[in-house]
Amino acid sequence: MRPAKDFFRPLAVGAPAPVREIPFPPSRMIHFFPAANEKMRSKVPQIAPTVDILLANLEDGVPADQKEAARAGLVEVAQTVDFGATQFWTRVNSLDSPWGLDDLTAAVLEAGEALDVIMIPKVEGPEDIHYVDRLLAQLEAKAGLTKPILVHAILETARGMANVEEICAASPRMQGLSLGPADLAANRRMKTTRVGGGHPGYLVRTDPPLATQEDGTVETDINADRTTYQQDLWHYTIARMVDACVMNGILPFYGPFGDIKDTVACEDQFRNAYLLGCVGAWSLHPVQIDVAKKVFSPDPTDVAHAQRVIAAMGDGTGALMLDGKMEDDASVKQCHVVVELAKALSASDPELAASYGF
Repeated sequence: MRPAKDFFRPLAVGAPAPVREIPFPPSRMIHFFPAANEKMRSKVPQIAPTVDILLANLEDGVPADQKEAARAGLVEVAQTVDFGATQFWTRVNSLDSPWGLDDLTAAVLEAGEALDVIMIPKVEGPEDIHYVDRLLAQLEAKAGLTKPILVHAILETARGMANVEEICAASPRMQGLSLGPADLAANRRMKTTRVGGGHPGYLVRTDPPLATQEDGTVETDINADRTTYQQDLWHYTIARMVDACVMNGILPFYGPFGDIKDTVACEDQFRNAYLLGCVGAWSLHPVQIDVAKKVFSPDPTDVAHAQRVIAAMGDGTGALMLDGKMEDDASVKQCHVVVELAKALSASDPELAASYGF
């Protein structure tokens, strides 16, 4: 048994004290760049001011013979770029890979002062977080860091999904979770080859209409034209992830949407995640940055309505009718969520603030 108070003690002598509350700066998109690519590294100073989170990727998408170059690229960017208000993250290789340990070591000892969060892929249980937690504390103490680096886990296996609540509660370092739909689909044996998003085969169909036969009987016509509606493959998974995160005071994110050209479907998938409670999503290409900004920023119409409800509700108790709709204690809580997010995003975005009338 580990006493609860021990969770807020450093796991290594000389390591910084764990955080007691996860910070929530603007986090609408986690924009990935390949740290091994010199051309992409050169663009980081221009990209950084345009995104909320910039992530140096060392894992999937980086060939085996470029893993060390990616690690060196992370260190170079961390030591030479001024990120300003933008969060700087890295995704290391999985804990069962031959590169994971060296990635973590270099991230803390050589890039630690610049890093806010380390993303850990393929997390399957709290034991993975416990290992990373202790190791980071030792490395932080060795590096002389004064603030702890937080940890973000990716859900990419059925086991990880089954253990999602325990993963979220495994350490005060836990900053949030991301859904990894491609790896999770493969692990679950889902029959889709898409990276996120829906599937035209996952649908519901309206009932067949009635048709009168030649003998006067009435039967259903299963061959008639019938409307179909594509369903969301990820609804259950995202909702469960959001519940686990909120219960533990950490932040849920949707992961990648692989069809870069289909920005319309990307926006739909991001909006589904936003409405279910996610705070942001991954952007794999610059065209997805504006999609994420649009979706994960409250709509000005919603903000205006929320402000009206808050003003009308006074102390936030009771019930009233506004524009023909009932508003009560629960309504005003929902409205505060929208307005508080709008204000937080507006603090660093004058154009967005103007759209909200702040």
